Amino acid sequence: MTNRLINETSPYLLQHAENPVNWYPWCEEAFSEAKAKDKPIFLSVGYSACHWCHVMAHESFEDVETAKLMNTDFINIKVDREERPDVDSIYMRAVQAQTGRGGWPMSVFLTPDGKPFFGGTYFPLHEGHGIPSFTRVLRAISQAYQEQRKEITESAEQLIAHLNSGVMSSQGQEPLTSEILTRAFDGLVAEFDQKDGGFSTAPKFPQPMIIEFLLRYYNRTGQTEALAMADMTLEKMCRGGIYDQIGGGFHRYSTDAIWLVPHFEKMLYDNALLSKLYLHAYQITGRQEYKRIVTETLDYVIREMTNPNGGFYSSQDADSEGEEGKYFFWEPTEVEQILGEDLGKLINRYYGVGEGAHSDGENILHVHKSAEDVCNEFGINQAELDVKLANAKAKLLPYRQKRIAPGTDDKIITAWNGMMIGAFAEAAAVLKRADYLEISLKNATFILEELRSPSGRIKRTHKKAVSKLLGYLEDYANMIDGLISLHALTIDLKWLNEANSLATDMLNLFWDNKNQSFYDTGNDHEKLIMRPQDYFDNATPSGAAVASDVLLKLAILTNNTKYKEVGNTMLRSLRMVISRAPMGFGHWLCVLDFHLSTPKEIALVGSTKDTRTQELIDEVFGRFLPNKVVSGFQPGQGNDYIKYPLLKDKHMLENAPTAFVCQNYTCNLPTIEASTLSNQLENS
Repeated sequence: MTNRLINETSPYLLQHAENPVNWYPWCEEAFSEAKAKDKPIFLSVGYSACHWCHVMAHESFEDVETAKLMNTDFINIKVDREERPDVDSIYMRAVQAQTGRGGWPMSVFLTPDGKPFFGGTYFPLHEGHGIPSFTRVLRAISQAYQEQRKEITESAEQLIAHLNSGVMSSQGQEPLTSEILTRAFDGLVAEFDQKDGGFSTAPKFPQPMIIEFLLRYYNRTGQTEALAMADMTLEKMCRGGIYDQIGGGFHRYSTDAIWLVPHFEKMLYDNALLSKLYLHAYQITGRQEYKRIVTETLDYVIREMTNPNGGFYSSQDADSEGEEGKYFFWEPTEVEQILGEDLGKLINRYYGVGEGAHSDGENILHVHKSAEDVCNEFGINQAELDVKLANAKAKLLPYRQKRIAPGTDDKIITAWNGMMIGAFAEAAAVLKRADYLEISLKNATFILEELRSPSGRIKRTHKKAVSKLLGYLEDYANMIDGLISLHALTIDLKWLNEANSLATDMLNLFWDNKNQSFYDTGNDHEKLIMRPQDYFDNATPSGAAVASDVLLKLAILTNNTKYKEVGNTMLRSLRMVISRAPMGFGHWLCVLDFHLSTPKEIALVGSTKDTRTQELIDEVFGRFLPNKVVSGFQPGQGNDYIKYPLLKDKHMLENAPTAFVCQNYTCNLPTIEASTLSNQLENS
């Protein structure tokens, strides 16, 4: 027996299609039914890779008696938060306002018109640790709805009023200055874990936007403490269990403070943000370890997270065979059997297999001993160790792939694909990987062809040849960001034209001239209890922050004053909270760093088939230069370039590929020599 979710495409919703619960997807029919029967709504929000979502489903939603209670007293709606970030954002803010915390699964009780009056996260089957059982909650809510309707209605209205209060301040006359960045950095220093890196205790999340800001702050000020904080965190993470030491890629977060025991789900967005972050750290430090992390992570995405048509999948589950992390555990004897005794003992020692169980008696691979200690113990040098590690991974990975793997959520989300387009494009440039560029190009082509309606409207998600749901602000902004990166690397105006066109659409759909702010949903979106605006960075950068970022870059590339005005307006409106609460505004700090700089404007003219053009491109991307815009065109591909001020009147010298380094459209002498370009990038 199935319920209405059987007609959905979301893997998460389909996981619940055979529950005895009479689930509805988010739809008008559910709300009409609640009004007609005068029943409260139970809204359950989660995602496919969420471990505790699975636990609650097995305990409660698959239980016939619990389902009877749900079906009798409630209209039940199940939502995939990855498909509907607007619904997730609104009701997560409600839960956080009521309980002081949030998470998934999210469990919210609503009036028939969708207004929240009680919420929480995971409710267990049996009471414990101060958490009531789910059935107890259901009975209490049902009784309260019947007997205390007036109080519930008033509470819901008050909560909605609170949610509409927002975080933006008036723009005022105070200038945006580097002092804001300094105050934010000082705040981060106070919250930094000096022992294990990162921020807070446990659970501990990677916080890539914050670490990216630390790298930028070091680049701006030369403050070595900023680099040390970033370097320590990145090293601890990539040597911990949060990183998949055999297959590459990062798990979502660590349950402890030392990055050892993760929740084992892997998210596309984490690996896009972290691969780019490690790439930037490699540019600054030159550490080969960071370069390896980038390639292993991106190679993992190619191997396990890429659709044959070029789209990137959303996530991989934490569980396999009903056990979280089982796919990733190893026994010492197992490793020695696969690798042989000598290499097996070295690998066990290096990765801490058998050195003390880490998770319910299981071993999680992590760098247990330093490379120097292992080399001394086994009488080898660093080069020999590197070879042995590579050989071991080449044998252990195929062996692991024979196990029952965690499930993959194979829906394709535009925003996360845009992030990964940028990661592959930048890595292609820095690491000189032509295959990475091809992957980035294929993905961008797929998104623009398959997730864009005939009218030009970007869609949110794609699965089984079906693209659906109107794209959100973050979908447009991240896709534009990826296209800007592609244009910089290929100097193909096709990608800049697409980015510029999407930016115009983004402003028309999401920018409110009256309130001078971005909304997360378009003006063509369905009407909800409120139109969401989320300016905080969460696991991904705020859509408004990415939108402001790309608009400030496009303002230079196009000289469109509206783009610049919108980007500056957002920064001024948030200037107070950016410095006071830096942990929630990492990407905004990066945007502000760009705004306060005088970005280098780099124009390249030449055929990408000419190796000399590639030498110039390699020079541009051969250093950490975050505050730059790169544009260019290839002769013989039309006159489209003349509409872009940075490219207008730019021509090749001596019929050779030529570079122009400018600031505020004032340029150095053009050059055809990579060495001269290098000097201009360093000194201008």
